[in-house]
Amino acid sequence: MKAKRIVLCLAWAFVPSVYAVEMLPEVVVTAAKIQPLPVAAKVVVNPSMRASSSDTAKLLENQAGVSLATGGGVSSLPVIHGMADDRVKVKVDGMDLVSACANHMNSPLSYIDPAQVSSVNVMAGITPVSMGGDSIGGSIMVNSRAPEFAKAGQGSMVTGQAAVFYRSNGNALGGNVSATAAGESVSLNYTGSTVRSGNYKAARDFKAAGLSVGTKAWLGANEVGSSMYQAENHSFGLAMRNDNHLLEIKLGLQHIPYQGFPNVRMDMTGNDSQQLNVRYKGNFAWGGLEARVYNEATQHQMNFLVDKLPTTGMMANPAGMPMATNGQNTGVSVKADMALSERDLVRFGAELQRYRMSDWWDPIGPLMGMMPMTNMMSGGTFLNINAGQRDRVDVFGEWDAKWNEQWLSQLGLRVGQVSMNAGNVQGYNTIAYPAATYAAFNAMNRQRTDNNVDLTALARYTPDASKTFEAGYAMKTRSPNLYERFAWSKNNNMAMTMNSWFGDGNGYVGDVNLKPEVAHTFSATADWHDAGRESWAVKATPYYTRIQNYIDATVCTVAMGCPVPSVGFANLQLANQTAEISGLDMSGHLALAKDSAYGSFDVSGVLNYTTGKNLTTGGNLYHIMPLNAHVTLTQQSGNWINALDAQFVSAKTNVQTVRNELKTGGYSLFNLRSSYDWQQLRLDVGIENLFNKYYAHPLSGVYIGQRTMVNGTAVPGMGRSIYTSLTVKF
Repeated sequence: MKAKRIVLCLAWAFVPSVYAVEMLPEVVVTAAKIQPLPVAAKVVVNPSMRASSSDTAKLLENQAGVSLATGGGVSSLPVIHGMADDRVKVKVDGMDLVSACANHMNSPLSYIDPAQVSSVNVMAGITPVSMGGDSIGGSIMVNSRAPEFAKAGQGSMVTGQAAVFYRSNGNALGGNVSATAAGESVSLNYTGSTVRSGNYKAARDFKAAGLSVGTKAWLGANEVGSSMYQAENHSFGLAMRNDNHLLEIKLGLQHIPYQGFPNVRMDMTGNDSQQLNVRYKGNFAWGGLEARVYNEATQHQMNFLVDKLPTTGMMANPAGMPMATNGQNTGVSVKADMALSERDLVRFGAELQRYRMSDWWDPIGPLMGMMPMTNMMSGGTFLNINAGQRDRVDVFGEWDAKWNEQWLSQLGLRVGQVSMNAGNVQGYNTIAYPAATYAAFNAMNRQRTDNNVDLTALARYTPDASKTFEAGYAMKTRSPNLYERFAWSKNNNMAMTMNSWFGDGNGYVGDVNLKPEVAHTFSATADWHDAGRESWAVKATPYYTRIQNYIDATVCTVAMGCPVPSVGFANLQLANQTAEISGLDMSGHLALAKDSAYGSFDVSGVLNYTTGKNLTTGGNLYHIMPLNAHVTLTQQSGNWINALDAQFVSAKTNVQTVRNELKTGGYSLFNLRSSYDWQQLRLDVGIENLFNKYYAHPLSGVYIGQRTMVNGTAVPGMGRSIYTSLTVKF
């Protein structure tokens, strides 16, 4: 086989576009260039997508196999093949961030603003073991802009840009700035963003207008309560390079004064995060090496914002219900690539993650005799998760082999250990929370250790330049999170509904004895395209996953110690069951015209179909997206780009009854986008929900954005919104 050039540096095989910017010198050896298997779907990140939303998860909205579970204005959760939240591995600049909140309001993608995102890669389905463990649903890798350096002989450079934007629905206003000052071996960078929005409006009235019951907040009939938000993100970067070596140090700061959640009983009243991320990357004659050390400190607060805060009548409680969470997340990883021969490339490494979290609820005052409403939250501090610990250690190895020009295979093995523990707990007082309600929890040995194994086996066949076929199997394992194992309180509805990260308004209690989820996935992909992948392409991926010890919800009865739930809602116990998920992803594009009198025209689209069943109960799984499709028609003429985006969603009729999941109707949405790019200036304008269609997203959850909090209405989607953004480059 003819010798070819190969750049041997870690992660280059998976995200080459990101690392190419760093401009490390190439190391040239005689080995066959092996393309990655499987190929991650690269999300096209353009300024129009950044201008239309401050929610980074929205960048994934048109990706095959991906849907979104809506939440706060900057905190949607990506769902891959019916699995969301901790089941999906999300890395932000290589860090495994953790949601430190009983309602998972501070999800990993909420820690990076869309303006800071340079690249996004999605692995839907089978994920190589080198991309991470402790997840079963797929992987998402989000990266900010790689450090830039002055070119050889240039001496120094200063570059950057600033942007302002406005969105009519919610009167959202914000801006962002980035600046880089660099020499040939040292680079300094700053990026910052800020945004503020009021409550958004649905396309039509969906409730009565007036005061939110028990509060002083007036809400219009089409106003979605508790959907306001404000957020700031800052990042400072220092990078140094020397020959084949790069050292990068990043400091990230986030401040969210408030963020409403229309499908959660609580709101975020503060989220502050400090992140330190240090990365080394080097190229050597034998291959590539990458090492990373990071620390994330989070201070999180919840309470009721104005739409939910009871301040009048018998429910008057100006203090609300303060809840606080502190998290400390420290990670270390070392990875390497090595070419053993023209055929063989190996990756190997180790990861350590140390997580500490405490979740407590301060009392609102002293005990007042035997008044039950006062006693519910008065007295001492409620300890929800006390000194929670979750430590993970993994080692992995992966082997890529290029057998000939047509066949490529990959085998991977990851072995890990997850150790968890938590301290003693208590209620606010012994009147509303008798010691017997938590004595059993405190008496038990809460130390749990899971020994987890991941396996992957994939193969690719490329018969010619216009066809590619892939098939594979993966066994992936995920241990429960701290709330799934250690959320203990079940003697009253109030405490149970404070631990509710599913957007359904129900109450939850964990189980110390939960076992890790083990998912067995079979997937195949057929990819047809023209030789240059420019004129047309069609890709289809059927998949099937069977999950042992799937963590689902079962009814927590009075006999089990749970109270009778509020009307329309449920009190639920997490339990291991068996589930299966199957479906089909399709995507494609077609160049309709090139360099015509009206410019170039291109149409692209995705179609997703997923089904999910709980094999233990025979019912449906929660939050399974119905059949949906996205189609985008793009026209480009010189510096002018226009796009018409259409989204089609079927009615959601297969719902999970144990959670009282709501059915939603089918709908079609259309968006218009236009941009013009001068050399130093860019203008973006667009209209979201062009025809002002009223709809409820199938994964939006139940509307409890104001008092009285009742079940029966899904959170409405946003009505028509006009946006504009102006970007200046220097």
